[in-house]
Amino acid sequence: MNIYEIVKKLTGNIEPVGETNVDAKRLENLKTQCQLVEKLLDDIRVVTKYQNCQEYSMKKAGEYAAKFILTEKEWM
Repeated sequence: MNIYEIVKKLTGNIEPVGETNVDAKRLENLKTQCQLVEKLLDDIRVVTKYQNCQEYSMKKAGEYAAKFILTEKEWM
């Protein structure tokens, strides 16, 4: 089981099905997933500050994080 599968199992299904009781629970699951994604993106944003570092490993991490954030921004 990978991290994605674990998170999905912990947060539950988020897709609404048109049944009020089921959809109410799935909305709560969606809110939980959104909060998690927001926190994870914040963590990644912090790493972007290292993209101009002199240290190779820090610079690589910062560049990777910045590229990821830009790609996601373009998608949105």
